[in-house]
Amino acid sequence: MNDKCTCCGGDTANKGHSAAFDVCDRVPYTAASIVSHTVLDNDAGTLTLFAFDKDEALSTHSAPFDAIVQVVDGVAEITIGGEAHTVSAGEMIVMPADVPHAVRAVERFKMILTMFRA
Repeated sequence: MNDKCTCCGGDTANKGHSAAFDVCDRVPYTAASIVSHTVLDNDAGTLTLFAFDKDEALSTHSAPFDAIVQVVDGVAEITIGGEAHTVSAGEMIVMPADVPHAVRAVERFKMILTMFRA
């Protein structure tokens, strides 16, 4: 789903286009699903919004870049390097590069994932 800039109609995921939006409205909750929306993807990194239904999860994996998860609604369990962390709306956690991590929805939750490539 690509959104259009309110000022010029361009794709907001491309450079030079911006529009204010409500993070929680951008990705809907969907039963038994994980919904994602990429807001920005460039050489420096990515910014992706996610909505997880209760008990949905991303299995253990790792990434070659540091990433930050900001929970904007609900509660998640984020396991990093084998240690589980409960992260609630208004909280954030850093996932270091090359450290295995997993994400599970304790209850429905929405998050912003910022990954740094540089």
